[in-house]
Amino acid sequence: MTGLIVREATPADYAEIARIAEAAYLGPGYFESAEHPYMQHIADVAYRASRGTVLVAERDKRIVGSVTVMAHGDGFDQIARPGEFEFRLLVVDPAVQRSGAGTALVREVEVRARRADATAVVLTTGEGWEAPNALYPRLGYERAPERDWPVTGTDIMLPVYIKRL
Repeated sequence: MTGLIVREATPADYAEIARIAEAAYLGPGYFESAEHPYMQHIADVAYRASRGTVLVAERDKRIVGSVTVMAHGDGFDQIARPGEFEFRLLVVDPAVQRSGAGTALVREVEVRARRADATAVVLTTGEGWEAPNALYPRLGYERAPERDWPVTGTDIMLPVYIKRL
């Protein structure tokens, strides 16, 4: 992780964050097109930043990843309960994945959660998303299948992970 820093995003970062999110979601085939409604939603970084905190990982003054973090009730949370922090949209530029950026971003989420006296950090991921589903257990997150939830209008269930602090 040499030369890697994690900081809060600024509006000047939003276009690069959106580019990385698109590459990270479309590259492995999680979505077929940037025109998908959810892809349009995640590209709206300003919306996320107005409801949570968008963090970036930066190496050599280049943004290589981002994550959005929020506490229960912040307005962008989906599964956080009172006293919990949640993170969403953890993405790392495909060109530098497995370089420590994702881990550094998750660790910063945990630092912020502990600082706020949160009891746990929770997240949702996609079924069959190999890289994320391998990362979270390595970082101490456990599956919480009782909290899995459906994608509206489908039979797809989204897996939930939790790390108690």
